[in-house]
Amino acid sequence: MKRSSRRTATTSQKRHKYIFVVGGVMSGVGKGIATSSIGTLLQAKGFVVNLAKVDPYLNVDAGTMNPTEHGEVFVLNSGLETDQDMGNYERFLNRDLTQHDYMTSGMVYQSVIERERNLGYKGKCVEAIPHIRDEIVRRFEDGAKVNKSEISVIEIGGTVGDYQNIMFIEAARVLKIKHPEDVIFIMVSYLPIPHKIGEMKSRPTQNAVHQLAGYGVYTDIIIARSEMPVDQKRKEKIAVACNLPADNVISAPDIDSVYDVPLNFERDKLGDIIAKTLHLEPHKNAAQTAGLKAWKKFAESVKNGKNGTAKIAKKDKKGVPAKKEVNIAIVGKYFNTGDFVLTDAYVSVLEAIKYSAYALGVKPIIHTVNARDFESRKPNYAALKKFDGILVPGGFGEKGIEGKLAVIRYARENRIPYFGLCYGMQLLTIEYARNVLGLSDATTAEINPKAKHPIIDIMPDQKQKLIDKNYGGSMRLGSYLAKLKPETIAYEAYEKAGWMKTKGRGKDTITERHRHRYEVNPEYVERLSAVGQDGQPGLVFSGTSPDSTLMEIAELPRGTGPGQHPFFLGTQFHPEFLARPLRPHPLFTQFIKAATKKS
Repeated sequence: MKRSSRRTATTSQKRHKYIFVVGGVMSGVGKGIATSSIGTLLQAKGFVVNLAKVDPYLNVDAGTMNPTEHGEVFVLNSGLETDQDMGNYERFLNRDLTQHDYMTSGMVYQSVIERERNLGYKGKCVEAIPHIRDEIVRRFEDGAKVNKSEISVIEIGGTVGDYQNIMFIEAARVLKIKHPEDVIFIMVSYLPIPHKIGEMKSRPTQNAVHQLAGYGVYTDIIIARSEMPVDQKRKEKIAVACNLPADNVISAPDIDSVYDVPLNFERDKLGDIIAKTLHLEPHKNAAQTAGLKAWKKFAESVKNGKNGTAKIAKKDKKGVPAKKEVNIAIVGKYFNTGDFVLTDAYVSVLEAIKYSAYALGVKPIIHTVNARDFESRKPNYAALKKFDGILVPGGFGEKGIEGKLAVIRYARENRIPYFGLCYGMQLLTIEYARNVLGLSDATTAEINPKAKHPIIDIMPDQKQKLIDKNYGGSMRLGSYLAKLKPETIAYEAYEKAGWMKTKGRGKDTITERHRHRYEVNPEYVERLSAVGQDGQPGLVFSGTSPDSTLMEIAELPRGTGPGQHPFFLGTQFHPEFLARPLRPHPLFTQFIKAATKKS
């Protein structure tokens, strides 16, 4: 009997496993973080895991959506513009994901329609069932094959009861029929505690589970989100009502840091419960176990606001105590949504700042600043004095541009460390051209195509795309090489972090992710980088494309002399997309280090 059981376990070990994560009661309860955390736990048990996101909207990708409504657009190495949850997946797994790990309704329908137009269905009547459903199943299975993974953890966007995600749940149901022992469903649901009642209520979650059962899908595990931990009595109540063991109800209370979520799940033995439900035996993999120990150490540093391996000296050369916390201003325009202020549009930037700060042993205090507040006749520059560093992230359009330029000028003239990302780098060069070179009409062709001094101009290959109104997925997207100039801030940062030591590339070469249509106009590069008549240095383009035609990084020479600055640097690419909890980005680290030294 034991021999037969062992043979069954070995056989199931070889079969691919699927975990579907669905939402109950309401949106925004943390399905993405739950999915990321499940991946982290399973990876720590030695399994090869791929995480995938399903977005039910009809957009083909996330690139054309408003950041204040949908949040950040996260770009993969392939150039695919995706939902911000893909960023969480990469950060938690500490590795790059592929375009096969992301799916939208738009992608699926577009694929089926294109196949129909090419007679791929040989004259059959093409319908949602089975053709759309089967295309979704095919993509689930292809993702597993491409990643060569053992387990796929697939988050289905939206909430149970949404019309938009029914087809994806149906595809998951069919996959369960095909592989009954290899597919499980986890519901991330919310248990409210009404203030006037003062009791945690489980009925909404019960109803969500029952509604999912109405689709023919039965919940195996419930992750119970709430303000407070879920007590045993309610676990048992939910278990009886939802037909699952009480141990399979996992308490997920509100916490200060999302990086504690995997550890909270581990305390409730979620990883072991998943393995048992899927008939899996954890692999013995010392490297993966060490990875979870490193994660615990990082989570502890987040909780305490510091890291025991701080790299900043307790005192600087003058004997002045180093800062224990840094105040960083993010100056953007995608903060307001109705009467509320949300930061989802810049989530990767926020996290990148934190990773570098914790690695340096300081606590980051991040402030959101609306660029439009500096477009009045009498802007309140005094409000900027309290900041140790100022960052202008990516963006598009004219709104807030003059406010950002005013802030950049203030940072340059008052020697406040400044970091510009994508649009933030373009505005850095415009500000320099206006206020140092005296080109008062300097601007970007994005705002004024007929500008006298288009310091920032559209990339040649993008012009026809805009004429044709080809906006979706047509920018310069994904990973590109950049060559660094020695003896610069950028070169020093990447070299120190070991990011240039990549097999098969030059020692001065890096890879970063892009998302833009405009670039520094090559006709102005020489003027921008020239030494002034007073001997002051010009801008240093410390990073360029390998053929030297595109300016990837601009900076002022570091120092205290005229025209120099402690940290005044911008990147055309988006370094935040490569920042990870266990692998902070070198440029963010250099920026935070400069901010700690601001007097």
